[in-house]
Amino acid sequence: MPLSIIGSGFGRTGTKSLKDALEQLGFGPCHHMHEVLDHPEQVAHWQALAAGEPPDWDAVFDGYASQVDWPGAHYWQELAKTHPEAKVIHTVRPDDRWWASFSRSIAKLIRVYPQMPLPPHATAMLDAWVAFAGRPTFGDGIEDRETALAAYHRHTEQVKATIPADRLLVFDVAEGWEPLCHFLGVQAPDRPFPHHNLRADFWEVLGGEPA
Repeated sequence: MPLSIIGSGFGRTGTKSLKDALEQLGFGPCHHMHEVLDHPEQVAHWQALAAGEPPDWDAVFDGYASQVDWPGAHYWQELAKTHPEAKVIHTVRPDDRWWASFSRSIAKLIRVYPQMPLPPHATAMLDAWVAFAGRPTFGDGIEDRETALAAYHRHTEQVKATIPADRLLVFDVAEGWEPLCHFLGVQAPDRPFPHHNLRADFWEVLGGEPA
């Protein structure tokens, strides 16, 4: 099935909450890094991309109706061209909140994961992510606040400059259902907007936060 929604936001901008919200609204299954960790066979697609092989996006997202979070978010431009009817949702958070979350989760993980007793497919996925997204996006400054925030802002401005306004929603999940449902043309559910993936949840998936 073609993707109907493309998520371009960096990790730690509420992407897990958005994944759950989209699935509740009928736009699932929604691809997210958790899907790769739960389905080891997917890692080979991202290793191929890291090696510079041409993508087969139909194979990469086979069975998914939407995509948010890394790894797919790194390829938002290619996906937007491949799926011209898809809408683009760009998740954001206030700078201080994003950096507080990112620095203690993804940035720390990239430093420590080679020494962690992770499942082999998780280590392989992180190796691939560093190659195709981490270094190209952050250089060697993923743990430096100003470097990371500059990359975060640059990415948002590029998305806004590239995707037509009527195709793009810049979205903070703290805004809840209303802007998301208005953008998608669906009715808001009569239940709270999902909020997930706190720092403890992030590390729990990986077996716990290292000291």
